[in-house]
Amino acid sequence: MKALFYDEFGGREKFQFGELPDPHLGPDSLVVKVVAAGINPVDYKIRQGYLAGLMDATFPVVPGWDVAGVVVATGLDTPEYAVGDEVLAYARKDVVSGGTLAELVSVPVRTAAHKPSGVSFTDAAALPLAGLTALQSVRRAGVEAGQTVLIHAAAGGVGSFATQLAVLAGARVVGTAGASNHDYLRSLGAEPISYGEQLVEQARALAPEGFDVILDYVGGQAMDTVPALLMPGGSVASIADSRAVALGGHYVWVRPDHDDLAELVGLVADGKPRVNLAGIYPIEEAVAAYAELEGGHVRGKLVVTI
Repeated sequence: MKALFYDEFGGREKFQFGELPDPHLGPDSLVVKVVAAGINPVDYKIRQGYLAGLMDATFPVVPGWDVAGVVVATGLDTPEYAVGDEVLAYARKDVVSGGTLAELVSVPVRTAAHKPSGVSFTDAAALPLAGLTALQSVRRAGVEAGQTVLIHAAAGGVGSFATQLAVLAGARVVGTAGASNHDYLRSLGAEPISYGEQLVEQARALAPEGFDVILDYVGGQAMDTVPALLMPGGSVASIADSRAVALGGHYVWVRPDHDDLAELVGLVADGKPRVNLAGIYPIEEAVAAYAELEGGHVRGKLVVTI
């Protein structure tokens, strides 16, 4: 099969595009013909070696955990699926190796869900990691109707989904983003404020008593402001800064979950939340897609088609 891969940790210059063996079919897995694959910041953090102490990697590594495609082979014990089924998956495995930026990928059934016919392959491929991260962090933080919620990096891949999910839950949402993304956040139902030295002042102007929940998708300076903005007894969750735990909150590492993914794609099929695609690249231009992603200013999601 054709695939994008690398044989050692490093920058984008380590990428190669060529032939690799077809994936192995396990007893509780599917082989999926990839139509589209979502890319995420964790992909390049792994490639750069930053997560080597957290996750084992076996070279060559094909990047990517998000996939939408068509089942071409089923394992011995996969009664939920048949050849020809259209699926999506957050196809994370215990060892980083056989990812989704390839013509074929093996997918553990626990990570997959059926794709509704009304959801495009590109939208489905953009959903798994970012959508599950948003859903699981919103739930972990206990977002409820009537609360006032602050979301940091609200226009990013995860933040875009979290903003919409919190609004759907009935919360009032304030989101941080650059000025160029303020109208976008308004379109998602949020009240935008800017990053920078005036963040606390802006946030306090909108919520003088503080926030019931703070969701952090960027870390660093955003987490610095939590003590000044979180209401007493409030809840904080972060995917980027472990200090959330010291503040009595949650550090969230997204988990593959069939039920959560099926719920998410069902909501997308019903029109809420919507998927915002920042760009679609053919696999031959996947390195350029990663260059855009690594620039740090992507609104929504980038997808690679195979």
